[in-house]
Amino acid sequence: MSDTIHIQIDRADGSLQRLIGLVERRGFHIDGMSMADEGATRRIQLQVRGRDSGRCTEILSRQIDRMIGATRVSCPVSQFQAEAAA
Repeated sequence: MSDTIHIQIDRADGSLQRLIGLVERRGFHIDGMSMADEGATRRIQLQVRGRDSGRCTEILSRQIDRMIGATRVSCPVSQFQAEAAA
């Protein structure tokens, strides 16, 4: 099951490569990506899924938020997390 992370990053050289590298190093597959440039920033919707069941998208979102150039990161509650909370 894929989760979507909404990211806004600076359009600096290499920022997209840093983002993709971070996601892959943290044990996630990228199932889809859409981007839109907005002035000096880039808005990205990233569909990711963990390589195994121990991967948490919320933790990945926090790691992306600490990345240089990331200005906004949001991760809607996944269906699995919503079921676990109920």
